[in-house]
Amino acid sequence: MTTDKPAARTLKLKPGAASKTPSDPYAPRRAPVRPPGPARAKSVSASAPKPPREPSPGYGAPRGGPEGPRSERPAPRRAEAPRAAAERAPRGPAPAPRPPAHRPDLARVGNVRGEVRLNKRMADLGLCSRREADEWIARGWVTVNRQPAVMGQPVPPDAQVEVAPQARHQQSGQVTILLHKPVGYVSGQPEDGHEAAATLIGAPSQWRGDARMPGDGRRFAPEHTRGLAPAGRLDIDSTGLLVLTQDGRVARTLIGESSGVEKEYLVRVHFAPNGPQGAGVVAQDVQAVFPPAQLALLRHGLSLDGQALRPAQVDWQNPEQLRFVLTEGKKRQIRRMCEQVGLHVVGLKRIRIGRVLLGNLPVGQWRFLGADERF
Repeated sequence: MTTDKPAARTLKLKPGAASKTPSDPYAPRRAPVRPPGPARAKSVSASAPKPPREPSPGYGAPRGGPEGPRSERPAPRRAEAPRAAAERAPRGPAPAPRPPAHRPDLARVGNVRGEVRLNKRMADLGLCSRREADEWIARGWVTVNRQPAVMGQPVPPDAQVEVAPQARHQQSGQVTILLHKPVGYVSGQPEDGHEAAATLIGAPSQWRGDARMPGDGRRFAPEHTRGLAPAGRLDIDSTGLLVLTQDGRVARTLIGESSGVEKEYLVRVHFAPNGPQGAGVVAQDVQAVFPPAQLALLRHGLSLDGQALRPAQVDWQNPEQLRFVLTEGKKRQIRRMCEQVGLHVVGLKRIRIGRVLLGNLPVGQWRFLGADERF
């Protein structure tokens, strides 16, 4: 029995392969080294001169090389646009601008015709203040010759102006308050850290005599402090009678343009011909050293802010105190008048406005203006 054995396989090795050691599978691979070849040609330097470029054709010229344009599309015909516009038919003249709508000045028209604005007419008639008149007109409470009134309407002198009962009812609820203002309070809005005098109005500071038996039967209510405005101011260093009111008629009577209500003051002074910090200040028996001619200037002849002052009543109340009666109320008027004649005011108190007296009202307290009291 014969068995066929497979032929033995032989491996052919390349020369030198037996001497090569097996490579580490984790060793980093290296790029194969290229054999040196022929030298490469050097690139052209950027500094080498470049061949001249052909000038680019202008806008609208055909593009392409020397053999001709690339396409047969004609260039845009921009140059013919002005000529086409010139050949158009000329248009007519531009229309003149429309003038603005004419709105006549009602006040000027009224002056020409002898008329005045309705709110001024109502104030002149004593019906209310101008501000109240504008409010009533806006609410439809005013008629002129039985026709509803319009804001800013001019009215002739013989126009019949009527007010609705609602306006009278609103006006009847307005109050006027008399306050003995202390030093350190301002008459109007708070300023420079000082409180307004209106903050003193309240039930605790109401004068006892007025709280027990008010002249018109009124009792204090929170709504009485709304809209209170000073009708005649006192500066922060002054004390005395201050009127605060919700009624525009009272305000117009006391501080209106044509107001001639008297206001009486007691003024304590020093004679200071060189100023209050200068030499020669006299604090006792000022009347004996004050020149009579200067007293005459206080009565009439001084000016403030470029305007002559109205005549005033000025007399000695005692050797250190003067009594002033004025019919106007410029800012710090008495103090500035005294400075012009060599006097320095050290105390100022208002004791009367019209026919209403400060009386025995204590400092810091207030009372209602009585129903029978008139300025």
